[in-house]
Amino acid sequence: MIQILEHAINEICLELFSQRVEARLTRTNEQFGDYSTNIALYLAGKINKNSIDIANQIVAKLENHRLLAFKPAVAGLGFINLHFSDQAIWDMTKLTVDRNLEDKSIIVEYLDPNPFKEIHIGHAYSGTIGDAIASLFELRGANVHRVTYQGDVGLHVAKALYGILLKTDNDVTKLSRISNNDKSNFLGSAYVLGSTAYDNDQTANKRIVEINIKVYDRSDKLQNQVYEICKAWSLEYFDDVYKKLGFNLFEKNYMESEVAEEGKQLVLSNIKNGIFQESEGAVIFDGDKFGLHKRVFINSKGLPTYEAKDLGNAAKKWRDFHYYKSVVITGHEQAEYFKVMLKALEQFEPDQAKSTTHIAHGMVKLSSGKMSSRKGNVVKALDVLEVVKQSAKLSADEDADDVKINDVSLAAMKYAFLKNRIGSDVAFDINESVAVEGNSGPYLQYAHARARSILAKTGDENVESLELQPAERSLLRKIGEFTEVVNNASEQLMPHLICTYLYELAQVFNRFYESNRVIGHERQALRKKLVHCYADVLKKGLQVLNIPAPERI
Repeated sequence: MIQILEHAINEICLELFSQRVEARLTRTNEQFGDYSTNIALYLAGKINKNSIDIANQIVAKLENHRLLAFKPAVAGLGFINLHFSDQAIWDMTKLTVDRNLEDKSIIVEYLDPNPFKEIHIGHAYSGTIGDAIASLFELRGANVHRVTYQGDVGLHVAKALYGILLKTDNDVTKLSRISNNDKSNFLGSAYVLGSTAYDNDQTANKRIVEINIKVYDRSDKLQNQVYEICKAWSLEYFDDVYKKLGFNLFEKNYMESEVAEEGKQLVLSNIKNGIFQESEGAVIFDGDKFGLHKRVFINSKGLPTYEAKDLGNAAKKWRDFHYYKSVVITGHEQAEYFKVMLKALEQFEPDQAKSTTHIAHGMVKLSSGKMSSRKGNVVKALDVLEVVKQSAKLSADEDADDVKINDVSLAAMKYAFLKNRIGSDVAFDINESVAVEGNSGPYLQYAHARARSILAKTGDENVESLELQPAERSLLRKIGEFTEVVNNASEQLMPHLICTYLYELAQVFNRFYESNRVIGHERQALRKKLVHCYADVLKKGLQVLNIPAPERI
């Protein structure tokens, strides 16, 4: 639709001024029209003519264009304002998202919980963002592969194993006495015990270092048994949390243990060519050469660090999917780390590095401040969800069942995360998140359910005329923005743009409904069609955000 007019303006500029241009139409304030272009101002500088005269010549050629209601207007120094016909405004609600990634393979890696530790609210934030970004890629036609990368080896595992062995007196049979409900708490407390001992007890520190070596070489039978049992507990717990948080399933769970050796060999094989250097018994990448910083890829014990493992992970993902794009989503504390890791990868696998995008998000801030599982004050994702549910129950109708409460709670949490621009910290206010008034997920769910209830009051009707009154036109105009917003959000990987749009749309509808009766009005058929379009867009928008859109609440 917009492209048709942009093309027409480009052809006019070529005909009148012998200039090849790429005109762009942008939304404008409704009092001036539907769209505007500054192409005349651009041309004025190129051909040294008056911008208003240029605009008037373009307008004369556009005067009878089929998409426009009447002659375009010239404003200011030469802006051209365009007013679409009612039919064109209706047609804009039928447009589809640009599918310019049709059949391309895209990996989205996110959440990345570590076995032997608990899933905290930061993981829930990462999962919510990753799910939404994956959905945006799917809208554009991509073959999306949702994956997660889990640290099942490393010092944190050794700390957890130390705590587990201490709590069970080195008796693996005692693990069988721990109930399913207590397994995640047991692992969390064992990790805290080991982490505290590592920091404060020299003997324990030495023992944990020994455990860490054996995690890699698998030389201790008892330790291996405990490791396998408790890792399985973790993975079962993760799947349960994903389900309760309403996340899409991961296609693959990549494990550090599966990629560590390959990552180490990639580093070792690139020492002779100077990409990596030996330094004080370790192997480093000198990021200083690229304006970054040095990082260790193999430590003095000969073990691969996170950096080397990430190289192995990149190689494995490339073999599995030969991706067009790989998006990795983590907290912003890893932003500088990823710059170095990707720069190292670029030196010997430039295609993999150039196809990888790292998205860094902020922290979720609660009253307890920054979370730390090491200190034992981790804010568990399911604990937060439960508090949200309790808060939702207080404001729900008496007949609200568990399914409705769960839907509202998921909407509250996910929308509170997604409405913020990725990169900034999120101040999560539980009471604000469940409010049915204001910019919240439950507010949009209620808006959708309210629209469906209006439609349910009468049967289907034929609309004889699509001619719009001013208030109807304003609402339909806003509904028609949906495709543009989704295109922008998917191109820029910014789900918050959809949140902002849905909230604005609901406000426009509320203003319309307050002053324009639908049921029982002489224009009932047309206005019901408007409500139907509005409800459909709300539902589509919430689905993009992976938020439930119930018909009734």
